[in-house]
Amino acid sequence: MRAAVLYAPGDIRLEDVPVPELAAGHVLLRVASVGVCGSDMPRMLIKGAHKMPLICGHEFSGHITAIGAGVEGFKVGELVAVPPMLPCFKCDQCQKGQFSRCRDYDYFGSRRNGAYAEYVCVPVSNLLKTPEGIDPRAVAMTDPASIALHAIWKAGGIGMGQRGAVIGCGPIGLFAIQWMRLMGASEVVAVDVSEEKLAMARRAGAKHTLLAGADIPSHLLCDTIIEAAGHPSSINMAVKMAAPSGHVVFIGIPVADVTLDNKTFQHFLRQEISLHGSWNSFGAPYPGPQWTVTLEKLGSGELEWEFMITHDLDLAELPGMFEKFQTERSMFFSKVMFRP
Repeated sequence: MRAAVLYAPGDIRLEDVPVPELAAGHVLLRVASVGVCGSDMPRMLIKGAHKMPLICGHEFSGHITAIGAGVEGFKVGELVAVPPMLPCFKCDQCQKGQFSRCRDYDYFGSRRNGAYAEYVCVPVSNLLKTPEGIDPRAVAMTDPASIALHAIWKAGGIGMGQRGAVIGCGPIGLFAIQWMRLMGASEVVAVDVSEEKLAMARRAGAKHTLLAGADIPSHLLCDTIIEAAGHPSSINMAVKMAAPSGHVVFIGIPVADVTLDNKTFQHFLRQEISLHGSWNSFGAPYPGPQWTVTLEKLGSGELEWEFMITHDLDLAELPGMFEKFQTERSMFFSKVMFRP
């Protein structure tokens, strides 16, 4: 089969590799669509994966082509979603249903071979049925959409008539805007460094848009803020955007150390702001309602996704696309997808 194999940061090769062997309790999937996650950028271009060579790619959908011994309830040809984490189900966090905090997990595309390939072997515990007639590309976007939902739930949701904010309008941020509106937010404020991404935020339902670094009008302080950029400046901005007793949830993964400046800290302290970390997207029973609700809303059309896709490419274009990510810093993109 064709696969894009990571040998070292920046060394990505399109190769012919063996199709994974079908194991008991597993199915063999032919990958229908796979998206590029923001975490793939540093993994494939800067830091590397846990082990290499490795096939990355963890946001994917696929059709079942073969079924291993002991698998029931699925059939050949069926389109499925795949939560990419493989929890141990044994540690104290798994026993509490907190699978995102599993102490001994495996993960498609970072710790084991993933979906930048034609086929992937997946355990039945990581298969989810999909709504009738849903587009495989929508299914491949369940992961970022569920991450946004998980983050909002970490803050206790958002109430009817409350104001939300999203800082960082990549796909996760765009889904967060939509979730807030579906939950009854009266309006959502979107912040980004890119006017093009702010236009996408308006399409997603944001009423107010601000370029990063702009002053925050006092009438736009928000009850729930999702920080999805991971930059020290946006982290400070997120805290300062919170209304009294507001909630700030951090999804973005910073590279550099983060410092809260004194003005930010004073606001956090005096206005009794709650700060939350949010990691991955999983709940109980695994993979949780974060995934099942997301699939339902993608299938019904209540969550829009297609407008986010800026590139939909053959797998052969993957090495060149990652080179562009590194060399063409001004290139605009949102969700980049491949068709293995």
